[in-house]
Amino acid sequence: MTTTAHTPAVTRPAPDPMRRTSLAAGILYLITFVSVPTLMVFQPVQDGADFVLGAGDDTGVLWGALSEVVVALAGIGTAVVLFRVARRQSETAALGFVTARVLEAALILVGVVSILTLLTLRNDVAGTAGADPASLVTTGHTLVATYNWAFLLSQSLMPVFNALCLGYVMYRSGLVPRILPTLGLIGAPLLLASDVAVFFGAYDRMAPIAALAALPIAAWELSLGVYLTVRGFRPAAVAALTPPRRDPEPSAA
Repeated sequence: MTTTAHTPAVTRPAPDPMRRTSLAAGILYLITFVSVPTLMVFQPVQDGADFVLGAGDDTGVLWGALSEVVVALAGIGTAVVLFRVARRQSETAALGFVTARVLEAALILVGVVSILTLLTLRNDVAGTAGADPASLVTTGHTLVATYNWAFLLSQSLMPVFNALCLGYVMYRSGLVPRILPTLGLIGAPLLLASDVAVFFGAYDRMAPIAALAALPIAAWELSLGVYLTVRGFRPAAVAALTPPRRDPEPSAA
């Protein structure tokens, strides 16, 4: 009689939803850094007169505008992905983080629209007969000023509130090493002070001191993105979180 040996089926461990959350959040945080090169790409645009009346290839500026749209969407994505985790530590801080991210994205898109409008003036209006160079220069300066103010409020001021809200959650929960949110919590008042100085004209937003004040926040966001992508949340900290809320079951009629 022949006997057939039955090998037990290999069961794969169920995917950890918290690991998926941390991985998605980490990747989205890293994506928000794709707009860093736009600081150089948009440099020719900063002189509204020369740019709107000049000629040249606009491809770099278009790619820069597209990258800022990606950053705006990725920023909202980080808030959406992390909200369910952050609210288990502090619902107030979680809502504050989502609100700040949405405002940041909206202001980024205002800046993008300003840049794209400037490109339209340059390509479709500046070369036409009867176009008034003085009016074009004035409009160009207005659009550049709109972009600069939108940048200050979106990509410089809003990260202060992002760091305070999410940094508080991450520090209290211990989901990541506390040195990471400490960078954000220390950097937030430094960047806020720098933003106020820029707002009142003490120095330009591109000044070296402004870049130096932004370094701790940048280090916090970059290190958080790398850690969440590579390591994920600390298991012990996840276990200590308040259990997730469940929507109430609809009552039977």
